[in-house]
Amino acid sequence: MSRTVLVAPTGHGVGLTSTCLGLVRALQQRGVDVAFYKPLAQPGSEAGQPDRSTALVRLTAGLSAPEPIPADEVEARLSQSGLDELMQEVVATSEPVCSAHDVVVAEGLVPAEGLVYSGRVNMALAKALDADVVLVGAPGPGTSPGHLAETMAIAAQSYRSNEQDRVVGAIVNRASSTMPADVGTMAAALRERGLPLAGVVPFSRELTWPRVQDIVRALQARGLRVEPMNEGEPDRRVKEVIVAAQGLPGLLPVLREGVLVIVPGDRHEVILSSCLAAMNGARLAGLLLSVGIEPDPRVWELCRPAARSGLPIFLSPELSYETATVVHDIDPQVPTDDLERAGKVTATVAASLDDGWLATLSGTTHARRLSPPAFRHRLTSAARAAAKRIVLPEGTEPRTLQAAVLCQELGIARPVLLGQRDEVTAQAAGLGLALPGGTEVIDPVEVAERYVGPLVEARRHKGMTEDMARDQLADPITVGTMMLRLDEVDGLVAGARHTTAATLRPALQLLGTAPGAGLVSSVFFMCLPDEVVVYGDCAVNPSPSAAQLADIARQSAATARAFGIEPRVAMISFSTGTSGAGADVDKVAEATRLVRQLEPELVVDGPLQYDAASVASVARTKAPGSVVAGRATVFIFPDLNTGNTTYKAVQRSADVVSIGPVLQGLAKPVNDLSRGALVEDIVYTISVTAIQAAQRAGEAPVAATGAAGDRGPGAPVLAR
Repeated sequence: MSRTVLVAPTGHGVGLTSTCLGLVRALQQRGVDVAFYKPLAQPGSEAGQPDRSTALVRLTAGLSAPEPIPADEVEARLSQSGLDELMQEVVATSEPVCSAHDVVVAEGLVPAEGLVYSGRVNMALAKALDADVVLVGAPGPGTSPGHLAETMAIAAQSYRSNEQDRVVGAIVNRASSTMPADVGTMAAALRERGLPLAGVVPFSRELTWPRVQDIVRALQARGLRVEPMNEGEPDRRVKEVIVAAQGLPGLLPVLREGVLVIVPGDRHEVILSSCLAAMNGARLAGLLLSVGIEPDPRVWELCRPAARSGLPIFLSPELSYETATVVHDIDPQVPTDDLERAGKVTATVAASLDDGWLATLSGTTHARRLSPPAFRHRLTSAARAAAKRIVLPEGTEPRTLQAAVLCQELGIARPVLLGQRDEVTAQAAGLGLALPGGTEVIDPVEVAERYVGPLVEARRHKGMTEDMARDQLADPITVGTMMLRLDEVDGLVAGARHTTAATLRPALQLLGTAPGAGLVSSVFFMCLPDEVVVYGDCAVNPSPSAAQLADIARQSAATARAFGIEPRVAMISFSTGTSGAGADVDKVAEATRLVRQLEPELVVDGPLQYDAASVASVARTKAPGSVVAGRATVFIFPDLNTGNTTYKAVQRSADVVSIGPVLQGLAKPVNDLSRGALVEDIVYTISVTAIQAAQRAGEAPVAATGAAGDRGPGAPVLAR
């Protein structure tokens, strides 16, 4: 039986949609098969446009949520006393969702001006869907815990009767210094009124910052930049808005990062000052020229370098006051295309929900599965518990630096950045980052000499001399590998700027392979929409022999098991069973035989075509007797050409997060990055490396770190 949870507001402006997004995320992190459903569209939404809540849950959670019943149809039904008929349609629409998932998070209607029926409709929804109810409230200025609890208790009465109390939790959203109370005080106030506290979500100004493009869209402003934004250039956030009315001495102190300057187009001294500040490192949000006046061409010519450097400059047709009013009144809701802000809001809410309370929602009769959000959360939670020291030789590379800061802030690992300190600090400042306290930065040039002797000793059998060692130690990856060899760090991650060979060569020379490993290979964790599977080998071995392919299969199965994935190994070929013939098929068949011989308890089958391995309906036709076909979790490709092509095709075409390549078979944890890696890819690779280090030290693997729902504080914001 599926369980439906209706999330209902106790007033206007409580952040209902953000609460729903966070609840969905939190349940996904517990491994719950969760769906989202907004039965009725919110009145006031644009006709013909996708529902905002539904669009955001698709964006942040990857769920295929159905569109709600349109608002005009809802109002037409209600005006004709058609509430029962409307609820029948809601039930019919919800059946496919509820029958396919363990928990369904349903979003109710928000009360708004003229929307007198929202409370009545929400109560009808709870009854029609036989739903439990979670109430969401938000304190106003000066609101006490007792007053807020009283307000929520009044709202709860609508969902209570002599036979049933549907309210299972209360969430306090947007709590700030205006409500001077801790979680315990709030919980006590609610408990006195029979309401369990599900979580207190703190208010954060950062979660309210719009993008420049949101303001431009609201104003219908025209861009004056010399060149269009580079593809992939992040849109700037507007943290503060100033109308430049003062003279230059008063204006200069406020020209800082995130400020949007509104000024008439003929205030040339302000325009020039803003552009000069931008060229000197002040990352202004933008320059918005009002009154529809373009700058004098001679002034504009002086502004071109600032525009080329990335400063957004736009022209508003409105007067300064009207322009500032539009900016002030911009819709505070998260736009449906703002993945970054939506992801941060979602993660903030999810991290604020009580884990014990969440466990009460997830008790269902359906079997759990390891969803991608749950898997990624397990990685970061296990890495946080391991607390390992991971060296990053590419310490000045922007994505690596951002990932290091995130890992340090969230306690995922203790990153060690290799690079000249001034250069690392300058790069961080250019990215708008401040290195957290405790961040280690080591100049590889300064420390290289102390590794000369150990490197000579390690490679003496290969004729290594001190001069040769000094030459090799000019490479930061070699320095980092020596740190790992001497157990000064627990693992190494590199490759954002270097090839796989450049990362792997020092590891092979100085660390060697693990006991029992015949070779070094790699896997990717592929976070498919419904589950996480393992692909190997997609990065290291171009054309493995049958024996090597068997070794890769066994290594990959062990990696899958260590990370909480039950290995069912499919040996991939262009042929299923004996349907094809040739040397390539024979190699896969022989590798399968060797795996069964060397590890009889491992569930393995091959040769299998990819569709036979992954799709149950195909498996019933092509391999009806196989214990792997249609349900494989580990896919072993016959060569690097097939594996690398397949993983990249799936990753890019299906918008799938892939974590890796994760190297296996080395004596100590070293992992390579794709040179196209995103910041989130690097964070997850650091997490994997930390877990591998813990496993090497005999500490608990991720599969044994606790249930899928075990959640530590501060889960990172890593949207796909």
